[in-house]
Amino acid sequence: MTTDSNHSLPIAPNILNRDFYASKVDEKYVGDITYIPTSEGWLYLATVIDLYSRKIVGWSMDETMKVSLVNDALKMALISRNPDKGLIWHTDRGSQYASYEHKDLLKRHGIIQSMSRKGNCHDNAVAESFFHTLKTELIHHEIYHTKEQAKRSIFEYIEVFYNRERSHSANNNLSPVEFEERQKLLQKEIVA
Repeated sequence: MTTDSNHSLPIAPNILNRDFYASKVDEKYVGDITYIPTSEGWLYLATVIDLYSRKIVGWSMDETMKVSLVNDALKMALISRNPDKGLIWHTDRGSQYASYEHKDLLKRHGIIQSMSRKGNCHDNAVAESFFHTLKTELIHHEIYHTKEQAKRSIFEYIEVFYNRERSHSANNNLSPVEFEERQKLLQKEIVA
């Protein structure tokens, strides 16, 4: 179990409310944490998914589930995508996401925080689904002897396969990168 929701930190309302449709890039992100077994112990993975294309726009791996794990994943997304203020960021109620350090990062970037209802994984179904896919397609077929080996494997899965090659039914069977590129072309045609 990766979610520690037994804390006294303030909880954000469920603004997303299972509306997993986004009409443009960088409108709604979802995030979560999972664990990866290795012979050296657990490795934790935090991800940030853009609901528009299902692209993993940020991710981070570490040996602990400190706030820096989720903040580093979100910072990666913010640096690579530079979203406008008003982005909705939906996660579970984990202590990392409820922390003052995380809320400060959101405030500095004008991000609206949304959190799942307590104990309701369906409120963050897209993030949960990605982890199921990752584990089914990769993790359960591997024995990672070192954390470094797991990091390399997961990096390749996310950056080479999942974002660029793996088709998604939500994207008309295009990969996230292909879907975003096609939508950009369509927008240019509409403007022209």
